[in-house]
Amino acid sequence: MSKRLFGTDGLRGFVNEFPMIPELALRLGLAAGQYFQKDSRRHKVVIGKDTRLSGYVFETALTSGFCAAGMHVNLVGPMPTPAISFLTRSMRADLGVVISASHNPFHDNGIKFFDAQGFKLPDEVEDEISAMVLDPSVEWDYPAPEKIGRAFRIEDSPGRYIVYLKYSFPQNRTLEGLRIVLDCAHGATYKVAPQIFEELGAEVIRVGVVPNGLNINDKCGSLYPEVISRMVLDTGADLGLALDGDGDRLIVVDEKGQVLDGDQLMALCALDLMERQALAKGLLVSTVMSNMALEVFMEERGGKLLRTPVGDRYVVEAMRREGAVFGGEQSGHLIFLEYSTTGDGILAGLQLLRIMQEKNRPLSELSHLLIPYPQKLINVRVSKKPPFEQVPALQAAVAKVEKELAGRGRVLLRYSGTEPKARVMVEGQDADKVERLAQELAELVEKNLQ
Repeated sequence: MSKRLFGTDGLRGFVNEFPMIPELALRLGLAAGQYFQKDSRRHKVVIGKDTRLSGYVFETALTSGFCAAGMHVNLVGPMPTPAISFLTRSMRADLGVVISASHNPFHDNGIKFFDAQGFKLPDEVEDEISAMVLDPSVEWDYPAPEKIGRAFRIEDSPGRYIVYLKYSFPQNRTLEGLRIVLDCAHGATYKVAPQIFEELGAEVIRVGVVPNGLNINDKCGSLYPEVISRMVLDTGADLGLALDGDGDRLIVVDEKGQVLDGDQLMALCALDLMERQALAKGLLVSTVMSNMALEVFMEERGGKLLRTPVGDRYVVEAMRREGAVFGGEQSGHLIFLEYSTTGDGILAGLQLLRIMQEKNRPLSELSHLLIPYPQKLINVRVSKKPPFEQVPALQAAVAKVEKELAGRGRVLLRYSGTEPKARVMVEGQDADKVERLAQELAELVEKNLQ
């Protein structure tokens, strides 16, 4: 068993292999239910999921655990991760739970928690819950039979979330006249996302809206933007929006079929906030993965980029600590704290459309704000994860690469928080050099960490 159940975005793994087994999910419900009941009043939890077939397994197991611990359970079915954050706050629940493995294939699943304010739990709380789950001698504080919790289906939860997001869009504007290609990855947004954009007046060309439990993220969604790129060109759409399986990230394609990543979207939205004098402290929060060009972009406009470890939870923690209102990740998580406590792909799409309308310019013109430096990211499968600084050969190799980049680029080595992989990233102004250095470094990582 691993020392920590939780990675950078909750608990995640291959279904029916540790830790994603029903017995552990049951214990997780018991542990979290016991942890969050601090007084004698009746407590409740909101549980949502994406469209994976295994969602039924973990929804049932978690519900059993929570009810046995004395908590009422509100089940909302397939809903985006940010919707669970919102509903947890809206319903005055003590805890929100999302059953999802985000952009991973259907055979993976995961579990992540939100607190009563809709924020992801800090590491120390997750560790306390993990300790209870993994301790075979733990004694559960079972309530009396009449104090056992009940489970309820909340049928109108999609409508609540739809209204909430529509209110984030200016009341005096509509999306009339816009044609949007929308890829929902056969995931959690397949119902609510098209409805939101259509109710605001857009013509929506739907992609990835027929989930069958096995096709989530299967050659569609934010990991495959080429799908909407082709469709935008074929249909003459104004833009394409690609969401991931749980709806918390967004990748965009302009009307010319060009793909925009999270860094380019952050530059566009940060500039909009600065122009409206709404970017608190001139601060944009992102991770170590964001392109150097974004850092330069902010500095040239009198702002600042604050970097965090990878994971939108760390971005949000830094935003709250520093008083920032906007942040995100290169992968497409965009966090607008004015409206949401976590990344929300639909919300980000609405904000982008608002900016396009207010500036009355096509997305291809607006996106030229940021031209990313060439960047190469290679995922290397590893069998062990020692601290990189404890591997002399890698330290020497990184120093050599940094010397060759001569201050005009950077190197980043990090481990995946959810997979047995190391991420090797090299960035610089010379694309050929970046490619060569990244390949050399990846080969060395593979050699030393197998």
